[in-house]
Amino acid sequence: METAYFKDLLAYNSWANAKMIDWIDSLTEDQRQQEIQSSFPSIFSTALHILGAEYIWLQRLSHVNETVWVPAVFKGTWAELSDAWGKASHDLELYIADLKTEILQEIIPYRRINGEKQQLAVYQILAHVANHSSYHRGQLVTMLRQVGFTNITSLDLMQYYVNRG
Repeated sequence: METAYFKDLLAYNSWANAKMIDWIDSLTEDQRQQEIQSSFPSIFSTALHILGAEYIWLQRLSHVNETVWVPAVFKGTWAELSDAWGKASHDLELYIADLKTEILQEIIPYRRINGEKQQLAVYQILAHVANHSSYHRGQLVTMLRQVGFTNITSLDLMQYYVNRG
């Protein structure tokens, strides 16, 4: 297993998140907060969940003992959320940038938000982070359509590779 794959995956994650942030930026605050049936009750809360997950996994990968679950404490605006989300995605790219291949197998012990002890290898965490964000971005696409946003383009990994050249 090589780090190049995860560098690509996290670069794709940042690219797709940036597109999503741009789309959500174009909404009104009412559209961002509109109640919609999904895993989370609004576009804002779904974006906050993605930020929270990316940030807590970055903390765990960085061996932070007292992690912060951002959705439990965040009281900010969309602008603050989108800035933090973009930063978390970028910081994941920085994490992998100089990572030695052998670290991908390192086991990271952590506590879930409910306190349950678990552990995963670094490569499993990185794969999960990218997959988790993709899953919820898919939900956001559906939510965006429900609030009237129609300027949606592909967020597929294949499209990222084509655009990248």
